[in-house]
Amino acid sequence: MANIPKLNSITVESAKSLSMDNSAIGEDIILFEDVNRVPLLSEPKRLNCLLFAMCLRGRAQYTVDTTEHLIKANDMIILSSGQVVENYMLSPDCKGIAVMISADFFEEIVSNVHELSSLFLFAINHPVFTLREEEVQTISNYFRLIKMKVDDTRHHFRKETVRMLISALIYDMSNVIYKLQHLTTRKQGRAEAIFTDFIRLVEQNFRTERRVSWYGQQLCITPKYLSETVKQVSRRTPNEWIDNYVILEIRVLLKNSAMSIKEIAQYLHFPNQSFLGKYFKEHVGLSPSEYRSQ
Repeated sequence: MANIPKLNSITVESAKSLSMDNSAIGEDIILFEDVNRVPLLSEPKRLNCLLFAMCLRGRAQYTVDTTEHLIKANDMIILSSGQVVENYMLSPDCKGIAVMISADFFEEIVSNVHELSSLFLFAINHPVFTLREEEVQTISNYFRLIKMKVDDTRHHFRKETVRMLISALIYDMSNVIYKLQHLTTRKQGRAEAIFTDFIRLVEQNFRTERRVSWYGQQLCITPKYLSETVKQVSRRTPNEWIDNYVILEIRVLLKNSAMSIKEIAQYLHFPNQSFLGKYFKEHVGLSPSEYRSQ
């Protein structure tokens, strides 16, 4: 079995050690008043945290999971744990703010928050989106208030207060995303919950499990009901979601690691290298070797 590829990682702890910003709570959260201080360099790094950032002036660009994105003033950026970031560049006049949250702290915050699957769905496919002026002001106000509470080390309920403020921020961000996606206002309840649980399961298990029946079993529903529900909520089938995660991981490993194709096949539990090659070419149109040499 091949070892898990070694990419430099970004955590709240490593960000604190590389930044002069002191607005932080342990290894849970760090705030950046100057986006230039966010430690995203040109070489590939895998996020072991979540990053919310907003560009206020100038421009920036970066590549996430091998896809390049351009950011301008009033754009919001959401990066999730597990994604690989590289080619991070800012214009000389770029200004912005950012919040970095550990995966564990984020899970604490959203554990009782419902109907946020649109946020995760949107961020996976569109990590950059544009805000209206009033939305920029709202996010800026949240940032200042959260920073004030983070810096108030004498506050007995400091961490709990920050947790609630970030929860409110996520609700407002989700509201923006709902508008951008033109979703109906009708609550989908159980369907949304099933989709969210499915995506979380896929994120955790796609390297070893690619059978829709297995995911249905974990969620205690039939494969047919899972397929119908995921298609209803996301307009994509479970197999399409699973394939998306697998292909994305293969692309990242081919571009950003020294693993051989055989090692990648072993790491992702394919029967053999030939099977991985056929699977990759079917979805990408190139063999793994051709894709790597591009």
